[in-house]
Order: sequence, then structure tokens, then C-alpha cells
Amino acid sequence: MMGPAHSLSGAAAWLGAGAMAAALDHPMPWPVLLAGALISSGAALAPDLDHKSATISRAFGPLSRALCGVIDKLSEAVYNATRGQGERRRSGGHRTLTHTWPWALFLGAGFSAAAVFGGRWAVLVILFIHMVLAVEGLLWRAARVSSDVLVWLLGATSAWILAEVLDKPGNGASWLFEAPGQEYLWLGLPIVLGALVHNIGDAITISGCPILWPVPISGKRWYPLGTPQFMRFRAGAWVETWLLMPLFMLLGGVGGLFALGLIG
Repeated sequence: MMGPAHSLSGAAAWLGAGAMAAALDHPMPWPVLLAGALISSGAALAPDLDHKSATISRAFGPLSRALCGVIDKLSEAVYNATRGQGERRRSGGHRTLTHTWPWALFLGAGFSAAAVFGGRWAVLVILFIHMVLAVEGLLWRAARVSSDVLVWLLGATSAWILAEVLDKPGNGASWLFEAPGQEYLWLGLPIVLGALVHNIGDAITISGCPILWPVPISGKRWYPLGTPQFMRFRAGAWVETWLLMPLFMLLGGVGGLFALGLIG
């Protein structure tokens, strides 16, 4: 799928998780619901770090473009080093390493550790990164015609405001993990969710997605999981724009209302 659909799916997934948390008697404070939806929206672009033409490659100018180049080469190397006998050698790493569940868990664990051990400035950096990505994904038309500096300023302002709100007692810094020193440990959850939802979205397109690597399937370690062929579509097709994106907005809205206790 394309960037806007990925971002919408990430936000909808976190709002759905908020509804589930409420049903399980662990309701999210509204700042956690809002921040998590935006983080998951941004994180849903992250698996495309292996693609130089993806939305995320433009998000932070030369820095993100250089990082995409590095991740592309790393993904290519990992694929070629671990491919099965029936899998052809590749030049390019798109839809390989960063489109797997271990990578999603790696990102989530890394950001959670950074939030816990890095203190307030680490939290601000994590929020800033994902707010910028959320703007690039959810407001992509405006972001395309705006300067990068304006997008970064919006991301930085949003990150600062969210951190101020979350830090207030009862607003969610210690949601789900309440022991001393575990503040913001939950930040990794929307990142993992966003990355996994991205992979599921790619699995319903023509190429499929090797989400379960390194688990071998049909003799392949990079087996492209997906729906039946007749149900798949090309990225950017009308199915994505006119069916899936409105569906994500509807499901996200319902999930958010349930999570806040306004329905259900």
C-alpha cells in the first residue's frame, strides 16, 4: 500500500487496541490514545526504510535518504545470506528484513528501552520522529507542498505538547507499566503495532509480504504471505483509495469512541 493508507491503518489499529484495552479493564487515558494513534500512524511508514522512493525517505531530508540507502543494503545482505535454495539472489532489499515480525519487535524494544533509560529528551525525540512521520502520512498532500522545516516544526511542537500532557499525573506516562522507572515503557507498543499493520497491508497487495521470516514455509524462508491472488491489488489502486482508506477511518473512529467509553 501507499504511505497515506499505511498511516491510516496504523492509527486505526491503535484506536482498536484502545477499545480492546478498555474491554479488558485497562483503559487508556485519552492522551495515551491520541499519542499512540499518532505514533502508530508514523511507525506504519517505518518498514519502507528499505525503499529510497518511499514517503519515509523524504521525511528528514538527506538524513532519511541516507538511512534508507543503508537499510536497503543491510536488508539485501540479510536476504541473500539467509535465502533458501529455491530463492533467487536479489539486488535490493525492499520488502525483506524490515517487513518481518522480528524487525517490528526490534524497533519497538529499541524505542521502549530508549524511552525508559534516556529520560525526557529521549521521549521527545521519539515523539518528534513519529509526529513528523504521522504528518507525512496523514497530511501527505499538505506535506508535499510545504517546506520540510514547517513539517519539522509541526512535529516538534506536537511532540512537546504531547510530552507535557502525558507527564501530568494520571495522563498516561505510566499507563500499563506502573512500577517506578517504567514510565513510557509502553511507547514501543504502538511502534510494533504500526510496523506489523504495515506488513499486513503489504500482504494484501500483489507481491505479498514475508512477515513470518525466518520461519520456513513451502521450503522458502522469505515466503511472501498474502491473501488469495484474486483478492490482491496493486499499491495505489482504487481499492486502496476508495475502499480501504474510508474503512480505516470508520473503524478507527468506532474504536476511538469505544476506547473513550462514549459507546459500548
